[in-house]
Amino acid sequence: MILARIFSKIFREDGIILIDSRGQKYICGNPRKENPITIKLLKENLNWKLILDPELEFPEAYMRNEIIIQNATLKEFLMVFVKNLGRREVNSGSYISKRIFQLWRFLSNFNLPGKARKNVEHHYDIGGDKGEKLYDIFLDKVHRLYSCAYWKNDTKTLEEAQQNKINHIIKKLDIKKGQRILEVGCGWGGMAFEIARQKGCEVKGISLSKNQISFCKLKAKELGLDNQVNFELADYREIRGEYDRIFSVGMFEHVGKKFYKAFFESMNRLLKNDGIFLLHTIGVVDKPSPPNKFINKYIFPGGVCPSLSQIIKPIEKTGLIVADSETLIRHYDKTLENWLERFLLKRREVKDLFDEKFVKMWEFYLASCAAAFRYRDLAVFQLQIVKNFQSAHRTRDYIYNS
Repeated sequence: MILARIFSKIFREDGIILIDSRGQKYICGNPRKENPITIKLLKENLNWKLILDPELEFPEAYMRNEIIIQNATLKEFLMVFVKNLGRREVNSGSYISKRIFQLWRFLSNFNLPGKARKNVEHHYDIGGDKGEKLYDIFLDKVHRLYSCAYWKNDTKTLEEAQQNKINHIIKKLDIKKGQRILEVGCGWGGMAFEIARQKGCEVKGISLSKNQISFCKLKAKELGLDNQVNFELADYREIRGEYDRIFSVGMFEHVGKKFYKAFFESMNRLLKNDGIFLLHTIGVVDKPSPPNKFINKYIFPGGVCPSLSQIIKPIEKTGLIVADSETLIRHYDKTLENWLERFLLKRREVKDLFDEKFVKMWEFYLASCAAAFRYRDLAVFQLQIVKNFQSAHRTRDYIYNS
């Protein structure tokens, strides 16, 4: 069986038992003796589908209950699998399939304002009011942040880690009281509210999600911050004015490669001459690569994680300056694991909101991303960007001593 041979090559450590649709068992690698991880394929066509396009076919089969995992959770299996796979491709067929997809995406994907809105609505406004309940289930209970947290050695909870992230970004922005702040991709408003509270600033948040903007406006009134913080349903290309500080956390992944230059041109236009812009985005540590096919089809249509080289080139073309760069490694895997744990604890509630297929789809999304951040090619880039040398800091003391 070709699929069994491929698994055997991947598993340099550990291993699994693979059982095909006829009940034939194959030992792949060196599975543990007690309760070995076992993968049962219930459809014969998976023998070749998983060879040609594993990135899409495996999660789809899992969602259809055509793949059964025994003696392990989905996350446990994916962690072991991706640990052994590392930054390699599963096989040559998978590599060719991804390159074809990369070419098709390049030719077809144009995140113009209308398309960008539809892409955002697919994820953040999913199921109308159900979407708001979904995010309330697994995000932190204080700020409701849907982006990578910051885990210090003594951090115990997701709530603490997200507060760490907010504080870290506030320090990097070096915000002064009374400054005008713009958040591009405001999410559920947690960072905007915290900056307004800590720094006494006027903050404007924008998003293309109707659910998010509606939630943020109600929350601002509830917190008594509606005189300091305002939110607008708008695309970054539509915003006018000048701001002392701009930040964008977890939004750049939705911009699309063809619009990176337009994005940074917009930031250049909106940022004051002595201003600071902070970009926080998921990225790949390898050379530019196509987006994950499963994530692109079911979770984030139009989304892509850029390599660092793809971010730097358009910044250079706009005349902006990267004053500081930090790569956050081993932070998002812990964040995703916390989200997944909370999500699965409310599995029945999510199923009632949507259905079992949706539960399995999101379980795979959160678990596979956690594995990719821990063992594959994903990290988080934080870039501090300025217009001139005078706006840059000579040292990092302002971050660590404040």
